[in-house]
Amino acid sequence: MPFLSDTLARVKPSPTIAVTTKAQALKAEGKDVIGLGAGEPDFDTPQNIKDAAVRAIASGKTKYTAVDGIPELKAAICGKFLRENGLTYTPNQITVGTGGKQILYNALMATCNPGDEVIIPAPYWVSYPDMVLLAGGAPVPVVAGIETNFKLTPEQLEAAITPKTKWFIFNSPSNPTGAGYTWDELRGLCDVLMRHPQVWIMSDDMYEHLVFGDFKFCTPAQVEPALYDRTLTCNGVSKSYAMTGWRIGYAGGPVALIKAMGTIQSQSTSNPCSVSQYAALEALTGPQDFLAENRKLFERRRDLVVSMLNAAEGVTCPNPEGAFYVYPDISGCIGKATPGGTIITNDEVFATALLEETGVAVVFGAAFGLSPNFRVSYATSDDVLREACSRIQRFCSSLA
Repeated sequence: MPFLSDTLARVKPSPTIAVTTKAQALKAEGKDVIGLGAGEPDFDTPQNIKDAAVRAIASGKTKYTAVDGIPELKAAICGKFLRENGLTYTPNQITVGTGGKQILYNALMATCNPGDEVIIPAPYWVSYPDMVLLAGGAPVPVVAGIETNFKLTPEQLEAAITPKTKWFIFNSPSNPTGAGYTWDELRGLCDVLMRHPQVWIMSDDMYEHLVFGDFKFCTPAQVEPALYDRTLTCNGVSKSYAMTGWRIGYAGGPVALIKAMGTIQSQSTSNPCSVSQYAALEALTGPQDFLAENRKLFERRRDLVVSMLNAAEGVTCPNPEGAFYVYPDISGCIGKATPGGTIITNDEVFATALLEETGVAVVFGAAFGLSPNFRVSYATSDDVLREACSRIQRFCSSLA
């Protein structure tokens, strides 16, 4: 349409949202659909957090707030960073946004000039490249395949950096693979970044608390304190605290960057929801014991899904360190045909046929920058996962 911006042509709608929307539409038509596309915990927000929101409403905390967060929440975020990550921030180094996505978007909008390159390990969260494009930058995907357990190597990072590189986006544990970087693995990347002082680090730590077994979470500015002054450490309450709909994300970083992000926010959304901010305050300062319980639940689900998908013909499913996703490889299915006659030429065709013929909705790997794969979110019940994986097994065994 002629009145639409040229910028719109550079981006596409979120594939993960598209899959979830399609699954919901099919369910509404009465179809038997299992949706494994949404990255959203299936349990409710803890009661103490909901109670805090109710108290905020009852006491009239429903007005505009400071653009980038109430002082109490900023102080709580400073406490969280110090307590859990060994990072010291002051309130003027903290920003609060409407979800983690806005935090990343504000940072890119505040810093990217035309031609600025942003290195993004692939597979990547679907929104990273498009947000870079919206900000006028140039996304530089660097593929980290199954042979490295979906983790970028120092050699790959070194080779990708140019004089135009402005940001390196780092996500551990990862969406879509669940891959988590150990301290030593992250140390190797930090050593490379130390040699390139023009490169800033955007660390997306959204799945920090969802790690399994003996894996220990770490973040770049923690591993290499010398990177502190050019690192934006991003997080939020959406995943760990089951608060996806509350839309609160936050970050700590250099004062000048945080101020610039506040300028962007002041002329776009202004402050995040006041009630959600008070709920997030309770999330960060209230009881944390449920986090360990949820980890055990997700770890059990991971083990179930990995075991069942590895039993599917033509599928290889690595065992991730965290988050609530798996990213199986379907190389063994490419070139085969479904009973309905569809030739599986790529992972998008696979995902479409899987949905149409079995009612299981997954997100195809090309959306995340690495094929042939698909992403499963196992943030749902054991019974649902068992049924979904059984359907995937039957579908794969039916390919000829």
